[in-house]
Amino acid sequence: MIHYTDRIIIEPNIRFGRPCVKGTRIAVYDILSWLASGMSNEQIVSDYPEIQEEDIKASLAFAADKEHKLRVA
Repeated sequence: MIHYTDRIIIEPNIRFGRPCVKGTRIAVYDILSWLASGMSNEQIVSDYPEIQEEDIKASLAFAADKEHKLRVA
């Protein structure tokens, strides 16, 4: 399991408190949208060199954990 807390942060002053990749203004939502539209990890990293493939995996882990918590609640 990826420990997304090392890479995903929530700061009220960055993107209105949306979860983002640490050190960037790239939201988890943005990454998930790019993946859903068919972009590969390599394409995303090429277009946005400030993130790494581990950030994409952390975004997926964050989304999976959030979904799991919603289902358990």
